[in-house]
Amino acid sequence: MKKNYFLSLPLLLSILLGSATLINTGCKGKEATAQQSGNADVLAIPALFERKGELANAAEWQKTKDKVAELNQKIAKDKSDAKSRLQIAAIYLAEARVTGEHPYYYPAILQILDGVLALDPKNFEALVYKSSVKLSQHKFAEAKEIAQQAQSINQDNAYIYGLLVDANVELGNYEEALKMSDKMQALKPSLESYSRASYLREIYGDYPGAIEAMKMAVQAGLPGSEPQCWAKKTLANLYEKTGKWDEAENEYNEIFAMRPSYSFAFEGLAKVEKQRKEYKKAIELLEKASAIMPEFSFEEEMGDIYMLMGEKEKAMAKYSNVITMLEEDEKSGHSSALEFCKLYGKQGNYEKAMEYAVKEHQARPENIDVNQAIAWVSYQLNKKEEAKQYIKAAKKTGSKDPELLEIAASIEKS
Repeated sequence: MKKNYFLSLPLLLSILLGSATLINTGCKGKEATAQQSGNADVLAIPALFERKGELANAAEWQKTKDKVAELNQKIAKDKSDAKSRLQIAAIYLAEARVTGEHPYYYPAILQILDGVLALDPKNFEALVYKSSVKLSQHKFAEAKEIAQQAQSINQDNAYIYGLLVDANVELGNYEEALKMSDKMQALKPSLESYSRASYLREIYGDYPGAIEAMKMAVQAGLPGSEPQCWAKKTLANLYEKTGKWDEAENEYNEIFAMRPSYSFAFEGLAKVEKQRKEYKKAIELLEKASAIMPEFSFEEEMGDIYMLMGEKEKAMAKYSNVITMLEEDEKSGHSSALEFCKLYGKQGNYEKAMEYAVKEHQARPENIDVNQAIAWVSYQLNKKEEAKQYIKAAKKTGSKDPELLEIAASIEKS
């Protein structure tokens, strides 16, 4: 399951405006200290990345540009205006979600946050945002450490527990993730808390419970907002995994009625057509999605469909293109070892896939997805006993993920 760690823009701004640890406005002395120490560049604000194509015609784009310009004017008048800096960071977080321009936005956001932290090293909001970005870069241990710093400043903020859920899930600390999820829901029932509860239920094999919680997440979202569309897309994914393809298709069509340019809905309908063996229709939908957003999963899915169509050369070209995209992401600080493992495996280069599988397993030995990946590669390399050990670890939570169960069945029969 592809996870989206960014908090929504309204949610980020609510943290900014409603936190009990609001920004220290008396930072002029700290700014001077930062400049004297030779770190003046850290206070620079990177430009907003210009949208292209269909996304540039979205109604909110002009409002976004106007707001960023207004905030930059405030900062120009008062470089110690941390509140305006954080509002720009929040907008850039939302833009990263909407446009998929992660290689640009991740470093830009981190630069803004480092500027705020240069002014105020214990700024709660900056730490929250920074943890979120690190999660999206797959720097999970670092994200957890930063989130814990924020938690020590404000233990009554619900969203910090959401970040700790995400970090602990990715590190394979599932029991700790459950505790953090319970705290988040107790403090603030919301789309974000319900969606995390849903994912944990899925991890533990409870698909009916996961669907129920994700429906609650959808209901809690602002109709037509990007976070609600994301929740509906994730609900559709759960329907797909339980064989409820008509329900999944309905969710995607409802997204289109609210947000016609939502690229992940095109991807979702492509999966529906793929399941129907309407491969050409699926490719067309994925091409539309890819034209809106440069998302590697769209290209990878096209590669998978070309393989099903028997067009291996086209499939290999798509996988190679995704590898190039991920290499670009890595230059901006993104960690992609698990993705590289899967892609090289699809190309049949299992030795290379194993290099990345080992690297990721060393970083996250308890994560069930990582254990599934290394089990699959071990099996392909005829390391059957090792594969059985890894697949046992991958099944430890009782997950009923169809792909996991299929791989496990093959390994256990060998």
